[in-house]
Amino acid sequence: MGHKKSVLLTLAIILSCAGIFAAEPDKPAPQANDPEQQIGDFSLSGYGDKGKKAWDLSGKSADIVNEVVKLKDVVGNHYADEDNINLTADKGRFDKKSGVVHLEDNVIITTSSGTKMTTDSLDWDRKQQVVSTLDAINLKRQDMNLSGEGARGQTALKQVALEKNVRLDIETQDKQESKKEKIVIICDGPLEVDYEKNIAIFNNNVKVEAPDLTIYSDRMQVYFTPKPAASSKVEESAVTSSSITKIVSEGNVRILRGGNTSYSQEAVYTAMDKRIVLTGRPHIEIYQTEKLNAAFRN
Repeated sequence: MGHKKSVLLTLAIILSCAGIFAAEPDKPAPQANDPEQQIGDFSLSGYGDKGKKAWDLSGKSADIVNEVVKLKDVVGNHYADEDNINLTADKGRFDKKSGVVHLEDNVIITTSSGTKMTTDSLDWDRKQQVVSTLDAINLKRQDMNLSGEGARGQTALKQVALEKNVRLDIETQDKQESKKEKIVIICDGPLEVDYEKNIAIFNNNVKVEAPDLTIYSDRMQVYFTPKPAASSKVEESAVTSSSITKIVSEGNVRILRGGNTSYSQEAVYTAMDKRIVLTGRPHIEIYQTEKLNAAFRN
């Protein structure tokens, strides 16, 4: 009997102590996304062959969570022999394992050659030297302004592909009349543009609006000549602004010009002489404004 009382007393003491400890507030358990370390003026650099700096990344503040560094007021630079690139954004994160930098809000890329790209978010893969986004972008280069949704390109922005809702505005020089003209090209996408080869390839429901004609087609290759850098010495006869030199339209081509409409499977337009060559079952509809019975009057 005494043994049972001893066991009951011991159990009561344990339960009482448990109740006391349970009444005390528990300390919050650490969360997986809580920063392990918070620092200011974060900076990181990478070096290539012969100890030459290849890139750097900095921020006004940084929260380090496992393999991810969350940054504010981000500034990144990619250094190359021909063209240096600067990237800025309000915030971003750096994945130490993959080496990918994700930027968000007021993302701006500028190159030393004068190209500027703006978007809401961007992934910068330093190892592959590729930038990509799913958001709307605007890319300005000399007299050419390009916009669309979803983009992928080399870090130097010399080759860029846009996924959809593409629009290109270009101010081109009319050498015959010594004046600038605006040409607008739109398409559903995708678009591939190569600034080194000076060619842009538009796909799906392509439309060109120029002062003297309108062109519709399934696919279009636009060849252009960029204006030289401000420091370059050029002759008076050389191009002084971005200009379209040739447009090759393919598939269900329809051209409206001077009140007339032409149809073909392919058309080549040369800007120098404003000449159009139609191939592939071409035919032209000519609209006559004069009275056709005038020649038959007595």
